[in-house]
Amino acid sequence: MKKALVFLVVFSLLVTLVLAGSVSAQDKHKIGILAPAVTHGWVAAVAYHAEARCEELSDEIEYRIQTSSNASEMTSQLDDLKTWGAEAIVAFPQWTGMEVPIQMAIQDGVEVVNFDIKIDVDGVYRVAGDNYDMGVQGAHYISDKIGNEGTVVILEVPTAGSVSELRKEGFLDTLDEIGTDYELHTYATQFTREAGLSDMSDILVRHDQIDAVYSMDDETSIGVLKAIEEAGREDIKVVTGGGGMQEYFEMMPENEDIWIQSALYSPAMVKDAVDMAVDVLEGEDVPEEKIIPTTIVDRTNYKEFLDPDSPY
Repeated sequence: MKKALVFLVVFSLLVTLVLAGSVSAQDKHKIGILAPAVTHGWVAAVAYHAEARCEELSDEIEYRIQTSSNASEMTSQLDDLKTWGAEAIVAFPQWTGMEVPIQMAIQDGVEVVNFDIKIDVDGVYRVAGDNYDMGVQGAHYISDKIGNEGTVVILEVPTAGSVSELRKEGFLDTLDEIGTDYELHTYATQFTREAGLSDMSDILVRHDQIDAVYSMDDETSIGVLKAIEEAGREDIKVVTGGGGMQEYFEMMPENEDIWIQSALYSPAMVKDAVDMAVDVLEGEDVPEEKIIPTTIVDRTNYKEFLDPDSPY
């Protein structure tokens, strides 16, 4: 009789644990991550940090990360995540064409957190760095180093959409406020060191005198600095950047003739986007937009931002 009673007690505990585990699994929120395929070190780091944060929250959420090469592929992956049962999606698009599918997802009851490049859709939450302020800080940095006169090259990236537009807008607006008298030359490039090298090499041939380069990206700037070195130019006093790349940080103290600057735009911000998605699903009071302030890094403080474990 006692053995039978013990068996029933143990059996009941096992059933309770199984049911508890089942309920726990059912209670987990399903969150999807949509990111671009890795074409840039910063993008690779975004996917890395997104997965790292999802793993940290694995007791609370199930997740799937999808990467794509264009808007059509991302749209297909968005549909796959909806079929999987995603309650929230963190979307990081790098192209136009995602507005309609994102709007349809919201209409279907999916919460969407837009990371970085802005999606012009009602009802999305958003986490991003302060792209406009990056331009503001770049303008102040250059004017502090070269004064209010000189020749400045602006390297914009039209394919980056609002990211490039806002950084350029902040830069130009601030130059007007400061009252600089710069000769400005604007050229299109890409967020890659290869494009920075190729485009800057052509620009150096076109201009005998350049005082500063307003570059928006650390990888682009690495290419820019290589082009300057190869051309043997000594006139350029400032090269800005953006992102927060470890390799670029380590270049800052190496050349005393050029002020190398980065407007920190950390890929780890995507963790905030994942957290926002969880908070929304938990019914927390969440602001529609979270903009993370800019920090300037150069040879005076770069050591504070070195991270040997960083993938970017």
